[in-house]
Amino acid sequence: MTVDQMPAINASLNGLASLFLLLGFIFIKKGNRSAHKRCMIAAFSTSAVFLACYLWYHYASHAHTVLRHPTDWINYLYYFILITHIILAVVILPMVFITINHALRDRFDRHRRIARWTWPIWMYVSVTGVVVYLFLYVFFAEHTEKKLKIGGPEKPPAEESQKGR
Repeated sequence: MTVDQMPAINASLNGLASLFLLLGFIFIKKGNRSAHKRCMIAAFSTSAVFLACYLWYHYASHAHTVLRHPTDWINYLYYFILITHIILAVVILPMVFITINHALRDRFDRHRRIARWTWPIWMYVSVTGVVVYLFLYVFFAEHTEKKLKIGGPEKPPAEESQKGR
């Protein structure tokens, strides 16, 4: 697996987490607690794998991705989605742990109370992760740029290793 493949993998993991979250919601509304529990554990596991992959990608990548669409409203929409996605991704992390902790300790009254907030935020973060990918790599790929990170090497490692040959 290469660094260039990671955005698609991360979007796939976000999409899968969204599916598990949706199924978990449907199952609990139908009163099927065991299916709900399995789906939510799957959503948590998928999101944990996503987070590890996301962090590795940003550690290993020498560039960050920027959308520069010629139509302003598309840029505004993209950056609104991106900024809300990032802020809520930070907010959701402790909420997920608290929500799952209440469920695992059979404190379902507390679990339900916080899950009413956790689920929609988690779903928003998962879905907008896919939307950000679609903006950058599918819908507007021709307007997407890779910019070197500040303080990063001037050339990616592959180019440097070929220089020495």
